[in-house]
Amino acid sequence: MRAIAAEFGYDPDAAIQIGGHYAPIVIDGDLAWISGQIPRVGDVVRFTGVVGAELSVDDARRAAAISTLRALSLVLQRCGTLDVIAAVPRITVYVRSAADFTQQSEVADGASDLLFAVLGEVGVHTRTSVGVVQLPKGAAVEIDFTFRLGAT
Repeated sequence: MRAIAAEFGYDPDAAIQIGGHYAPIVIDGDLAWISGQIPRVGDVVRFTGVVGAELSVDDARRAAAISTLRALSLVLQRCGTLDVIAAVPRITVYVRSAADFTQQSEVADGASDLLFAVLGEVGVHTRTSVGVVQLPKGAAVEIDFTFRLGAT
């Protein structure tokens, strides 16, 4: 994961900042629930704006990949390894979309491709991709994740 993260200028060891009274990751039994992740690197949201108007599909795919790196980093920081991930039952991808934009699933491929690149077959998942009017901090993409954890 570190080599892929470097391609995006992302440090998987950096602290994940949150802005409220919630947990970015909750582990309940063998499930890890990850709060919605936007494409923030450090203090900067890398991709803001409306996909299909101000941003391209490729930009939005990169935003989805960074959001996914953040989610994987939360598991890595909490568990010490990604080998603990046994499955990815579900992700939901929210895309800040222009009124006529219909390529939300192509944007979601940025997350799906990254999960597969890092986790292999374990990273294959179900997903929903949804177009929305607005996201936190003006982000182009937000993704929440459910990981099933196994023994390390």
